[in-house]
This record gives sequence, structure tokens and C-alpha cells, in this order.
Amino acid sequence: MLMTSGYAPVNGLDMYYEVHGAGSPLVLLHGAMGTIDSCFSTLLPRLAETRRVIAVELQGHGHTADVDRPLSYPQLADDTVALMGALDVDVADIVGYSLGGAVALQIALVRPEVARRIVFAGGTSYNPQGLHPELLTQFETPPVDELSGSVWHQAYLAAAPDPDAWASLVTKVNALDRTFAGWPAEEIRALSVPALLIIGDSDIVRPEHTVQMFRLLGGGVVGDLADMPESQLAILPGTSHVGLLERVDWLHSMISEFLNPAR
Repeated sequence: MLMTSGYAPVNGLDMYYEVHGAGSPLVLLHGAMGTIDSCFSTLLPRLAETRRVIAVELQGHGHTADVDRPLSYPQLADDTVALMGALDVDVADIVGYSLGGAVALQIALVRPEVARRIVFAGGTSYNPQGLHPELLTQFETPPVDELSGSVWHQAYLAAAPDPDAWASLVTKVNALDRTFAGWPAEEIRALSVPALLIIGDSDIVRPEHTVQMFRLLGGGVVGDLADMPESQLAILPGTSHVGLLERVDWLHSMISEFLNPAR
């Protein structure tokens, strides 16, 4: 399968990207401390069978070197939109896992004209209070030691231009987790871009929170008596946050159907 890669100068970053396949564009965004390979090594080739997949590595992640600024969803979203512009992509479907899903949501909220449809898979929430309380307590200190030697760390070491910057990345992600206040419910309710929300039933977010998010997007109707909502919700059984990445058959079928509905 055809694959090209490169770096684009956007907003002070040399932002790494890969382009796989051909067809209408699909931007693919990894999770926190992840890389293209560690998050999507199996899913990406499936998506690229029918789409031009533009896989991105965000600030400080993978091949994209960090710069002297904190991580924030507005900045990560702006970087991604700038990369799309650098690649002459005016409109794309945007699929993100965890942090990448939150970036996709941010793009849809502030730049809806560039996002046809979005998928927010894993940890899908609009407010940090939707996360399990025991997870919130873990944000009190950066988990550098706990993540040392993990699959995420190993993937970072294999790709990063400065392997010694790992601790800084973990600290910045932790700061984002601790300080991000979420999006107001009114903004979610006003979202004009159709969204597919995917979580595992044992994800880092409480299922009832993601159900509430779905309701804000117009979900929760009796589909046989009313028009089906444009946004959709999927809760994968027997699936954790990290385990969601292994549900490739489910993810591929659900994402493909949502992005290319028969009706």
C-alpha cells in the first residue's frame, strides 16, 4: 500500500505526518503519549483500504519534537488544522483516540468547516468529572516512573528525535489532564458536526457521562418514532481504555459505516 511521510512547518513545529492509501481524506489522531504506530498499527491499514489516511503525530509525540509551550486542546487543534492546510486538505473526516479524540472535538467546535464528521474513541467525555474518580486522583503527580518501560515509552524511544524528552512529555500531558476544565454543555449541544462516540464498557470514563454527551448531541430518541440522530454512540463490551485499540474489527466496521452511511 502506498505510504508517504514527511514534516510540515506549522505554528513553530516540524509536525510529522504519514499519508496512507487513496480516496477522500481522513485525519487520524493518536492518544496521549502515543504514536501513530503504537495506537494504530492494525487499524490504520484497514482504514487506508478505502481512504486517504493522514496520520499525525502531535506536539512532543513520536517524531514531532516538542517546543517551549504547554499542551492545550486549542493549540493541538490549531496545529492539526494548519497541517491540513499545508497538505491542501480543505475538509476531512477526523478520527481520534483518547487525547486525539478530544482534539477532533475541539476542531469540530471551533473550525466546523474543516471537519465533515468526527470520531471520538476512548475516554470520550466533555468534562473531566466524567472520568472515574480514582483516575482523577492519579492526575495529582506526573506518572513518569509508572510509565517508564511501558509500550508507550518504548514506542516513543523508537521514534522521538530526543528520547530524553519523555519525562517532559509525561509532565505536560499530566498538566493538561489536571488543568483542562472541559467544554460547556451548551457548546456540545450546539455542535454542528456529526460525531461518533465510542467507549469501552470498562473505559476511563463513566458510561453514563458519555451517554449524557450523546444526549446533548441529539441522541436518546426512539428511532422508530423519530428521525435518527446524526451523531451515534457505541459502547464496546468487555473493553478497557487501552483494550479499545485491540477491537480493530469493531472499530473499523463502526467507523466506516458512520463515515459512509448507507442512508
